[in-house]
Amino acid sequence: MAVTTKVELMAPAGNFESLQAALDNGADSVYFGVDQLNMRARATVNFSVDDLPEIARRCAAKNVRSYLTLNTIIYDHDLSVVKQLLSKAKEAKLTAVIASDQAVIASARAIDLEVHISTQLNVTNIETVRFYSLFADTIVLSRELSLRQIKSITLQIEKEQIKGPSGALVEIEIFGHGALCMAVSGKCYLSLHAHNSSANRGACKQNCRKKYTVIDQESGFEIEIDNEYMMSPKDLCTLDFLDQVIDSGIKVLKIEGRGRAPEYVATVVKAYREAIDAVADQSFGEEGVAQWMAALETVYNRGFWSGYYLGQQLGEWSDNSGSLATQKKVYVGKAMHYFQKAAIGEFKIEAYEIKRGDRILITGPTTGVEELVVEELYVDKQAVEKAAKGNNCTLKLPFRIRMSDKIYKIVATP
Repeated sequence: MAVTTKVELMAPAGNFESLQAALDNGADSVYFGVDQLNMRARATVNFSVDDLPEIARRCAAKNVRSYLTLNTIIYDHDLSVVKQLLSKAKEAKLTAVIASDQAVIASARAIDLEVHISTQLNVTNIETVRFYSLFADTIVLSRELSLRQIKSITLQIEKEQIKGPSGALVEIEIFGHGALCMAVSGKCYLSLHAHNSSANRGACKQNCRKKYTVIDQESGFEIEIDNEYMMSPKDLCTLDFLDQVIDSGIKVLKIEGRGRAPEYVATVVKAYREAIDAVADQSFGEEGVAQWMAALETVYNRGFWSGYYLGQQLGEWSDNSGSLATQKKVYVGKAMHYFQKAAIGEFKIEAYEIKRGDRILITGPTTGVEELVVEELYVDKQAVEKAAKGNNCTLKLPFRIRMSDKIYKIVATP
């Protein structure tokens, strides 16, 4: 008998390109930050308060839940901004706010805005779940728990019928894919100490991602360390054991990546969407996993590991400062016009030539992320093999483009 209950797939959105990519590739919900009061305040462009109605509109059109992330530590001078932002979120009819500070939680509940408890609160046991069920309908568990521990919590929720303010059973959410921090539930002070730039205010300088030399100050002896990036964990990936993750009783699987490119969001969401559906219809297996993993490797990653979910007690560390993606995008140019009746797009080539047979990527705030192979290419209405810098070229497109769109060439990394 096929499994009918699917977990909710939550996708990150750092801008409208990523938001649209999430919506187009099967996300059930999206989460995003506004201005400075979120944990990715410096990692991405972020949305403004004025963007909330458009975010809500796009999500509602696709029946996708919308979550405002407001999970930094909050100071007294932030309180008026917090209340204004929550009021705007309520007015825009966003689904919920993801929070960690009691002031945010209380303010949201005062206006009957659904609350989700952020991983920053480091929830690791049923007693804490029971406490936060007084305020929240969804609780993100600590990233340091094993699936066995998570399943114990979800079984207790079911057994005790622990309900949130909505009257429904409390839902458990976990991170399923993306960057991991060396600190417990992201509570790190390295950036604050080194640069007076607090990670807990969304301004992490990522000290942990750098290479360090450890020296005994008394003797001057340099300690040999096998891994040069000893504080930089590999990225979390649960796709290859997703059936076990879903069996733990979670209701929401969250993808990290509000600071990453829209094609990252598109690729990762698509892979996990297909995998979740495969678990539900009992077609999940090695062949599908191999294809999905190959896709995940094409976008930004520091290498993959399973986190602590399978009982591992020590982290796995990256041996590289940057991405291990098997391919990258190279900027080519920008969109100039779309001829709707002919379904033809015109582009100005500004940086890198393209030719027939190339894989290209087109991104934009409304377009989202679209990938295709160039089959026909025209310059000055003449069929050509390639279009060089300075050319205006046209090509057949199965989708509409806009003036703000950009075109990239996808190339293999060395």
